[in-house]
Amino acid sequence: MSIPVAIGSTFFGCMSNVVFLELLVKEDPGIGNLITFSQFFLIALHGFIFTAKCGTKKPSISVKGYMILVAMFFVTNVLNNYAFDLNIAMPLHMIFRAGSLIANMVMGVIILKKKYTLDKFISVGMITAGITICTIVSGQDVKKTVVHGVVQNTSELEDFFWWCLGIACLTIALFISARMGIYQETLYKQHGKHPQEALFYTHLIPLPWFLCLYSNLKEHTLMAFESEPLPYIGFGIPGTIVYLIGNVFTQYICISSVYFLTTECSSLTVTLVITLRKFASLLFSILYFSNPFTLYHWIGTLLVFIGTIIFTEIPQKVQQMTAPQKATKKAKKTKTN
Repeated sequence: MSIPVAIGSTFFGCMSNVVFLELLVKEDPGIGNLITFSQFFLIALHGFIFTAKCGTKKPSISVKGYMILVAMFFVTNVLNNYAFDLNIAMPLHMIFRAGSLIANMVMGVIILKKKYTLDKFISVGMITAGITICTIVSGQDVKKTVVHGVVQNTSELEDFFWWCLGIACLTIALFISARMGIYQETLYKQHGKHPQEALFYTHLIPLPWFLCLYSNLKEHTLMAFESEPLPYIGFGIPGTIVYLIGNVFTQYICISSVYFLTTECSSLTVTLVITLRKFASLLFSILYFSNPFTLYHWIGTLLVFIGTIIFTEIPQKVQQMTAPQKATKKAKKTKTN
């Protein structure tokens, strides 16, 4: 895979994955755990064959070293999935998760005793303001509670309670994810970077834990097979199954492309690609699925993404990259004169 192909695959895979995810959530808001299990199983199977060489290749980092990382990874995914079942709309879900920099900064100050410059605090302030605006505006128009695909006849207070619980799940997941990043950074400093190995074990080890969710997985699997077939797909295959297969394969394309970029490109390229991909996914979700998005949502979204760009110092890095080229051109021009 070349770098341009990886960038294209990241956009295609991740954006397609969001489309299939929203189609699934609209069909069944509680299907999140089944989606996660399917993704974990496919990535683990692929890693077992190609990374672990069918179990013949020993890991560079001990399995015990991965256990804490895996526990945080698993809890984060489960909490993010349950948020969909708690009246959280897709655009708000995407915007909220874009605030990971806030959690990373807080955990960095508390655990690693890091110190940040003024522009970092300004960027985090913008991101916080953006998420707060979107959260408050979304809280004024909470969607109805849905159970097993059926809209419930609940009061506005009950709907708002479940929405608040969904926000709590997203917040907890955000900080656990930040702590996971710090732990992963420490692990890599001790044992070196092994992205494909980490990808494999972080998806393999949690598989037995899904036994705790057996009843939930069984329930939503049966619902998936009982769903209506899509009119443009032959053979009578249930529509939810088609969407699930599409989600799992696009997730593999997305995550494998991102891991490739992480190992082959500069942090600037990876950050820029991921930031633009998130923004493009958000816009597509709003336009294609006609999600409610007011002027305040736009303001909040812009604050989040501008704050992200400032935090990752993209403008400064671009200037540093272009400075040598400008100097070379100026020198050639002077020499010619």
